[in-house]
Amino acid sequence: MAGLVDYVRSGEPDLTNRQMALMMIVYLQPGPHTVRGLARALNVSKPVVTRALNRLGTLGYLRRQRDDADKRNIFVAQTNEGANFLAEFGQFMGGDGVGDFRQHASA
Repeated sequence: MAGLVDYVRSGEPDLTNRQMALMMIVYLQPGPHTVRGLARALNVSKPVVTRALNRLGTLGYLRRQRDDADKRNIFVAQTNEGANFLAEFGQFMGGDGVGDFRQHASA
């Protein structure tokens, strides 16, 4: 509990459960990740995922990129900033409990 209180006091951005779930999926499960696939994984609509990605993109935690083979597809990719955020979050929560996300970033 103390780790969570420390995190709240840290001034780091507040993420919703949905935003954190998207982060965990993208950083912990092998990709590629699409908006459609993320919506299916969370059992929500694509617009719901898009709104969450807008916020995460503004923070620099995830980025979108078009599929060169099929321009209709949008891939959701990791960033160094997102990996750093999750690594710091893991430290607040008690060390390496969330893992070293820096090694997963492909920005």
